Amino acid sequence: MQITSSAVSLTVADVPASSKFLARHFGYAERMSADGFASLSREDHAPDVILLRRGLEVLPEDMREQEAAGVIVAFVVDDLDAEHERLRGLGAPITLPLREEPWGERLFMVTDPNGVRYELVSWVSS
Repeated sequence: MQITSSAVSLTVADVPASSKFLARHFGYAERMSADGFASLSREDHAPDVILLRRGLEVLPEDMREQEAAGVIVAFVVDDLDAEHERLRGLGAPITLPLREEPWGERLFMVTDPNGVRYELVSWVSS
């Protein structure tokens, strides 16, 4: 198997709100959209993000009323401190403060208007 691209699909109540958040804070651009649907991507190695409105019939019946809960979308970045300052300056809601884990991961989280959590990560060199 050869994977040629990757995407994460998130079910949310308000597709435009999450789409605008991803565009403003993470440089994503909508490539396709329709009522209750948006497909976003970037020009680098970040995964594409598919946003689906809760209740859409295209979703499996047992998933239609669920939203992206318990999901964390993680982005590994080169300069975590700069990203933290940039997102703070944009007014992004930082919902987990910058911290370092014992295993060498530095991270912080922001949360979009639909409650989707985005974790920015860097690794401490030994």
